[in-house]
Amino acid sequence: MRKFTHLFEELDSTTSTLEKVDALKKYFSKASPDDAMWAVLILTGKISKRILTSRALAVMFLNFTKYPEWLFSECYSQVGDTAETLSLLAKSLRLCSDKPTVHDQQTLTEWLEVRIPALAKIKDAEKQASTLMQWWQSLTMEEVFILNKLMTGALRVGVSEKLVVRALAEVFNIPTDQVAHRLTGDVSPGADSFARLIHPEAQEVNFSQPYPFCLAHPWNERAEKEWNATEWAVEWKFDGIRAQVICREDKIWIWSRGEEKIADTFPDLVEKLALLPNGSVIDGEILIIKDNRILPFQDLQTRLGRKKVSPAMLKEKPVGFIAYDCLEIDGEDIRQKGLQERRMALKKILSPLLSSQVRISEVLDVKNVDDLENWRAKSREHDAEGLMIKRWESPYSVGRKTGNWWKHKVNPLTLDAVLIYAQAGTGRRANLYTDYTFALWKDNGDSKELVPFAKAYSGLDQKEIDELDNWIRRHTKEKFGPVRSLEPFHVFEIGFEGIGPSKRHKSGIAVRFPRILRWRKDKKVTDADSLQTAFELLDAKALPDTEVSP
Repeated sequence: MRKFTHLFEELDSTTSTLEKVDALKKYFSKASPDDAMWAVLILTGKISKRILTSRALAVMFLNFTKYPEWLFSECYSQVGDTAETLSLLAKSLRLCSDKPTVHDQQTLTEWLEVRIPALAKIKDAEKQASTLMQWWQSLTMEEVFILNKLMTGALRVGVSEKLVVRALAEVFNIPTDQVAHRLTGDVSPGADSFARLIHPEAQEVNFSQPYPFCLAHPWNERAEKEWNATEWAVEWKFDGIRAQVICREDKIWIWSRGEEKIADTFPDLVEKLALLPNGSVIDGEILIIKDNRILPFQDLQTRLGRKKVSPAMLKEKPVGFIAYDCLEIDGEDIRQKGLQERRMALKKILSPLLSSQVRISEVLDVKNVDDLENWRAKSREHDAEGLMIKRWESPYSVGRKTGNWWKHKVNPLTLDAVLIYAQAGTGRRANLYTDYTFALWKDNGDSKELVPFAKAYSGLDQKEIDELDNWIRRHTKEKFGPVRSLEPFHVFEIGFEGIGPSKRHKSGIAVRFPRILRWRKDKKVTDADSLQTAFELLDAKALPDTEVSP
């Protein structure tokens, strides 16, 4: 635990990539295999199981110490994180050690596999709280913080999976792509798993194991200057769920980009792809396609997270799949071959299964940059959110490789909305009001009212956040727990990727990826947009990109 805490502190104290990699390399070169594997899973976010809730930890602390709950709440409101609040209180109340102790130092594996699960099983509240306090006494404040985070499954470390892969590859002298592949899909803790992860020779993969996804960079001016249309494939970029479909051993697996198994969520897609030949892996987008039309992401959302899908849902929200790459054919990994060759393989294995619900992505006719922009402007007409631009000769890389794949999205839809609620942020922003709710005008005939339509917390710089926070504190009408109701005064331009009808929201609409584009200090509250304008945007996909903003 102490070594892992030290690693966390080193990673958290620097923004330097080299320093982060060096810290990881030092840890992995000395840690035991089982501890190292747990560290890999925690750092990459593959294991974030919550064994105890933050509230349960707080109750243990309050029961044992008799600390006033109102005072704890005040402390939390300043810190913004339960685990950190408890670790700070542990230090101030002398419930933890001032310096590392020699005795009672359990390994990271022992904490995660034995001690923490055992604590969760204790039914006697007094004994449970007493056990936790005994643990704290042998740990430093920093170790208490890490322990609390591990128990609640909320530990977030400022390091990417790419850096973890790089450190492992350098320490154990194996290719990064090989490490990344072994970390994709189902990965379990344990010394045996770590041994397989760092084995110098190629290992046979689990039948269900997907490949690491190839990702794209946003299109930029530099890319445009160097662009020759003949070298590139241009396809529609759809707003669905990125997925790999695997057929091995007469079975179909479907993996999301977030490395979740989602075949049970989409049994109708499994059925449609059941005749894929063994040894096939294809990459594409899961969408809802009904009456030959791709429906908005909100429709797809209604099917997510369901272990069982009703016949009514299957009929109302029929799944579709648009394939655009082939990673494996006849059991052969072809990721290092060019896109053109991989698409030929894709057509070979998928052509017998094509239908209105199963398609191969269309390659658009683009001869120059003007053609590119013209197609992009028509994206919403084709139920797309922009273009994918891929070099014909590019391999299917691990992660983002600059220069091979680009995404060129349409400009966001926008509405001018009124700030009506604010809530404090979390973590480093716990002292500032940074989570905002925005409203649009609803015409009731003889009167108008502001109706909430979106929440956003990104888009302002620090100076604007500080200015707005100061105003919020001075213009609060009412408080509802952590939420402040505000005088309607400030107008903001809110951007979002998509809009759809919603029965769950009072406004009757739901927007996708809302964020603040501008603080419209030049506008009065009465100048903000109406719900009617928002509903008109529901049909905006039929308009050119240059006309979609109200």
